[in-house]
Amino acid sequence: NFRGVGHSTGTYDEGRGEMDDVRYALEFLSRRYPGLPVILAGFSFGAYVGMHVAAVDDRVRAMIGLGVLARMFEGETLQGCHKPKLFIHGTKDELAPYALTAKWFEEVPAPKSLVAVQGADHFFQGHLEEVGVIIIGFIQSL
Repeated sequence: NFRGVGHSTGTYDEGRGEMDDVRYALEFLSRRYPGLPVILAGFSFGAYVGMHVAAVDDRVRAMIGLGVLARMFEGETLQGCHKPKLFIHGTKDELAPYALTAKWFEEVPAPKSLVAVQGADHFFQGHLEEVGVIIIGFIQSL
């Protein structure tokens, strides 16, 4: 969880501080596991925050966004980012309608893939195994 969520300390910072948290995590991982490729994955708000950072961080090889809150992205957020991107979205997402994400996806630069999980809600309840298979396939394709 990000700061101020669940049992995490701190307070919500509207994405700014959370982006710093992602940068710190990337720094930690790159020092702890030097030379290993980084694939940044985020869920919902975490996808929004993570993709902002990953788009401009050379340590990140690819990105995965689950339940992306497309309405939060500004047009230029991923423009110019040509890293592989996988988006996984439930067709019954009550917080981020699939149709809105599919429309936004059209503007995202390639390489990219949008996978619709039929009947899945925002939290992919009952579909986590399917989501795992999709993610593994994406990683193996890199």
